[in-house]
Amino acid sequence: MIRRTARTALAAVLSAGVLLAVVGCTAETPLPAPTPTPSYVSTYVPPPAYGIAPLTGEQIEVGALTAPSLAAKVDNHPDARPQVGLERTDIVFEELVEGGLTRYVAVWHSDVPAVIGPVRSIRPMDPDIISPLGGIVAYSGGQSRFVEMMRAAPVYNAIHGQRDTDATFYRGDNADAPHNVLVKAPEVIAQHLDLAPPAQQFAFAESVAAATATKDGAPTAGIDMRFGAASTPSWTWDAASERWLRFQTGGAPDTDFTGAQLGATNVVVLRVPVQVIQSIPTTQLIGSGEAWISTGGATVPATWSKSSMTAPIRLLDANGVAVRLAPGNTWVELVPLGGSLSFR
Repeated sequence: MIRRTARTALAAVLSAGVLLAVVGCTAETPLPAPTPTPSYVSTYVPPPAYGIAPLTGEQIEVGALTAPSLAAKVDNHPDARPQVGLERTDIVFEELVEGGLTRYVAVWHSDVPAVIGPVRSIRPMDPDIISPLGGIVAYSGGQSRFVEMMRAAPVYNAIHGQRDTDATFYRGDNADAPHNVLVKAPEVIAQHLDLAPPAQQFAFAESVAAATATKDGAPTAGIDMRFGAASTPSWTWDAASERWLRFQTGGAPDTDFTGAQLGATNVVVLRVPVQVIQSIPTTQLIGSGEAWISTGGATVPATWSKSSMTAPIRLLDANGVAVRLAPGNTWVELVPLGGSLSFR
């Protein structure tokens, strides 16, 4: 019995020694060197920064539009049609003048053609329209009282027949005088690059589908307006191009000198009071009134307001929220309260 116990004890001692030897060997074995992990190289390329074209709401490269805008008083007499460059405007304002006719204040900034016109004389409401834009206004002259009003506005006056326009204004072969004063638009702008670009005039959505009228408006096939006995233009929605197409009095397509029918992404109609001052119809724009905004084949009612000569026109919906136009060009129709407006 004693021998068995001794043997068992000896076996235990030997086993412990083997274990200690094994543990000792394990502790002395060097650890493998870690394999370095390769550094991660990203292939992501961030999208370029972009800005917003102030007069159209379209995406542009940052710093792409630093030049001033060019507004021009464009003739709309039947003998002046088709006009030159209207299909590339950012904004067009249509206003009542004498004889029930209309004229345009056309504005170019994001897309400037080589030639625009024909330009005609200034009117008393034009300082209120053009002043918020700053930049340049081109016209052929006018009554001295109206020219002085325009000269007092915070814009550069480029007037036909003045020394500074000798090289940029000329009489073309587009029509007979006085409907043929044309303007070399890029050259005029290049002379005044010290002027600031225009401020944003309207609120914009990111797309036609996101515009206020498209989302909340009533479906609209067409817009019929009456400025006066001699001026009843209209617009028709063209779903294929997602644009409003313009028609002149009598229903004929309204075309530019290139033959392209004039169109707009947004048509903004403002009902405005017109006061006849010394036989000149004068649109009253300082104040507020009823507005209708048409985008994406639909129309939404709104309220317009303008607080001063230099303030932009504000458009608010029935809830007091800014109406958002779709990115693209806009026609602003200043339809007199004495005229008429209907939708199809």
